[in-house]
Amino acid sequence: MPLAGKGMLLTSMNIDASDEAEFNRWYDREHLEERVAIEGFLEARRYVAHAANPKYLSLYSTATLDVLDSPAYRARLANQTEWSRQSMARFKDMLRVVARITISNGTGRGAALGMVRLRPTPDNAGAWRDALQEKLTPGEREGIISMHLLESEPELSGATADIPAVRNEGARDWFVLIDGTHVGAVSAVIAERFTGPAASPFPLPVSVGTYCLMWDLAKSDIARS
Repeated sequence: MPLAGKGMLLTSMNIDASDEAEFNRWYDREHLEERVAIEGFLEARRYVAHAANPKYLSLYSTATLDVLDSPAYRARLANQTEWSRQSMARFKDMLRVVARITISNGTGRGAALGMVRLRPTPDNAGAWRDALQEKLTPGEREGIISMHLLESEPELSGATADIPAVRNEGARDWFVLIDGTHVGAVSAVIAERFTGPAASPFPLPVSVGTYCLMWDLAKSDIARS
């Protein structure tokens, strides 16, 4: 699997322009490394929107889903630094999703990311998962590196004591991730497979967006620092 591990924490948020410089300093100088250092976390990636809302997106891969309900992770959530508390209080339109990685096809990760949010029901989830096994195959598609499916765990997603996430109306939503070398390739796949006539059996997504990679951090990077 091109995505490391079996679990994923997805967070996205907006931030007021007046707070943006400090927000980015915090993320880049403290938050990403602090999270990746937690036992069971493997890597993290930060993105900024090309055409998406919210503006900022982060993906944290974990060895298993259980890591995101582990004593080590819960201890970190309960003992945020003062810089973290101040920064998180400024989040707007925050989305926090804990998910299983159930499909991950291809090789490697790209500089551009497409995200498609789908809302299955218990009746159609099985058929959708089967259909996505075929849709999420990069094959020889130019500019597409890998494709993935995240299935939300509603009991673990949502706000925490210090993270003011918005109420998640789609607590069981799925998130398709499309890794590519450039936004044009990612956007073309979204249009072809998820918003155009060939999107069947899926209705129009809840949302779609494209992001550009800011930077990534692996556990091994911390060990070398």
